[in-house]
Amino acid sequence: MIDLGTVRRLATAALANIERHRRRVNALNVYPVPDGDTGTNLEKTMQGIVAELERSTASTTPQLAADVQRAATMEAKGNSGVILSTIVRGMARVLGERERVDGEVLAEALRAGATSAYQAVKLPVEGTMLTVVREMAEEAELPEVRSLPVVDGLARVVARGDDAVSRTPELLDKLREAGVVDAGGAGLVELVRGVLHALTGEPLPEVPDVTEELTEESIHHEESEYRFCTVFVVEGEGLDLDSLRARLEPLGDSLLVTGDASIAKVHVHTDEPDGALAIGRAVGVVDAARVEIGDMRSQASEREQWLAQLHAAAQAPPTDVALVAVAQGGGNRELLRSVGAAIVIEGGQTMNPSVGQLLEGVTAVNADHVIVLPNNPNVRLAAENAANESTKDVRVIATASVPEGIVAAFAFDRETDVDANEAAMRRAIEDLSVGEIVRASRDATVDRVTAAEGEFLAMLDGRAFAADADLWVVLDALLDRFAADGRSLVLALRGEDAPAGEEIEARIEERGLEPDVKWGGQPHYPLLLSAE
Repeated sequence: MIDLGTVRRLATAALANIERHRRRVNALNVYPVPDGDTGTNLEKTMQGIVAELERSTASTTPQLAADVQRAATMEAKGNSGVILSTIVRGMARVLGERERVDGEVLAEALRAGATSAYQAVKLPVEGTMLTVVREMAEEAELPEVRSLPVVDGLARVVARGDDAVSRTPELLDKLREAGVVDAGGAGLVELVRGVLHALTGEPLPEVPDVTEELTEESIHHEESEYRFCTVFVVEGEGLDLDSLRARLEPLGDSLLVTGDASIAKVHVHTDEPDGALAIGRAVGVVDAARVEIGDMRSQASEREQWLAQLHAAAQAPPTDVALVAVAQGGGNRELLRSVGAAIVIEGGQTMNPSVGQLLEGVTAVNADHVIVLPNNPNVRLAAENAANESTKDVRVIATASVPEGIVAAFAFDRETDVDANEAAMRRAIEDLSVGEIVRASRDATVDRVTAAEGEFLAMLDGRAFAADADLWVVLDALLDRFAADGRSLVLALRGEDAPAGEEIEARIEERGLEPDVKWGGQPHYPLLLSAE
């Protein structure tokens, strides 16, 4: 039976399992750079769907499907989250027309999800999340699987998904070279496995130990009289969720306890986070790596700043075309504003804005035509989905980095129409070369470049280029390449732990190149460069 209670239970189970596997999925990033956020993006997208289901009052299957589709669209983060949202929307279209699920309906829903995912990606690549969802759909469509009870059929689908994930390195050279499987596909299977677990109650497999994962800040904007948004996971045997909920309730508000007898997810707003954790430790094991304590007063301040930016953009004099951009680093955001961006959304590596936030920015600007610069490959799909949801004429220029976005923004002219602006901005970045310098987050060999954990890794136009323990060595390698390619102007954006601007300028000038060194303030990347 498809009803609100059942869908809430299954979605919550899917979320609980991706939360268990988030660190493992994040660690599967191919490049040894701090962008391993696939697990986090799947988790955040699923959290948005579950939250909408908690708010939903849908009494009919079509309305329930509509609520799920909207939540999936608005909450999608990053490429993996956007692809997940398209799978969910495709499946919801089918399930919204049914009252019950059998093998035939399961096959039809999975095929609709796979088709939606392939349609959402302009250039589908096999060996990715797309391959995994397609093979899961193919398994469900087999005559012997269609005739099975839905639980048995779903078990076959999960097993086929595991097999498909294990074979992704055979289809993608970069995965094979790095010795990993596709992160998005792995996360998708864990989501479906969570649903299967909720239906059968059978124990879930143990999660492999993972030591590498970037920390992330909890983002929460719900008003509360309490200060700390506290989130943690308790693992144990025979957990009593009702009892755990009752013990936590006096500590604060916005309490949510989900899970089962072996694992529980706790969310509570409280002034006593240590007290909440102590209650969790009294009944099970609390993994310190999965504890999130967010200061909501500072988060509320960030939200107020965002709302003020939206208000200012809405109150600005009307123009024919406006520019919206995404960037990390205070200097980079100010630079984009200075060259014409009406709104700059904070985001990029490890912090991808949702489709809903991008749509907020597009909606707020006082213009009928909007150009969006995502400035990160992992934001592009979300930006395109926001453009599709908007009633305005929205053009997404698929800038893959902040330097590329800044060069494109320099060509923006709010006094010119949208077609001329789009053409000029695309011409500006057409032959641009982009370099990035980052510390390797793990040992890896990618694109035939070997980097040890902690070494500086130079990326050139999205590919690993050079690695060394000395930043100047990899910077010189990039600059030598720029000079050999006949480049003349080099824009360098200094980030956290960057060398002094004068030293960088001198290095650029030594090669007969013209330097333009600015403070960007981006995390993780000491230097971002572009060469024209």
